[in-house]
Amino acid sequence: MIIKLLNKHTLEIDDFQFRCCIGKKGLKKNKKEGDKSTPIGKFKLNRIFYRPDRIKKFNCKVKKIKIKKNMGWCDDPISKKYNRLIKTSNKIKHEKLYRRDNKYDILIELDYNLKKIIPFAGSAIFLHLTKNYKPTAGCIAINLNDMKILIKILDKNNLIEIS
Repeated sequence: MIIKLLNKHTLEIDDFQFRCCIGKKGLKKNKKEGDKSTPIGKFKLNRIFYRPDRIKKFNCKVKKIKIKKNMGWCDDPISKKYNRLIKTSNKIKHEKLYRRDNKYDILIELDYNLKKIIPFAGSAIFLHLTKNYKPTAGCIAINLNDMKILIKILDKNNLIEIS
């Protein structure tokens, strides 16, 4: 199944259409770290990360990982751990996955810049939650109810097409 970004406000999956938001600067073919744009391309949907204290058990066909307080995503382009899941540390610049707000209560990792990681090409590109549909820093965001529907129908072969 392919999930398509129809426009900056709509994701389409089969017969479902979900309201969404994307990066503040729109779509970009040659994404750069910190440019607030969402990368153009076709990406596999990898793992699902979730906060077990906020999201109750759910069934899905995709690997799921419980978010712990010390989990982060390295967004330091000069680090060897760039664009990877890490244990948080003051020595490595990162984005916390365990947040006060609800954006990362449940998120899906996009296979963007993960196979052959290119420094400065962008990191931490996720499909995550939103309550107000304000533009993101480069991710795609949907509301919690839509995310619950989406994770029920996902399997490990799903792709998202951003164009």
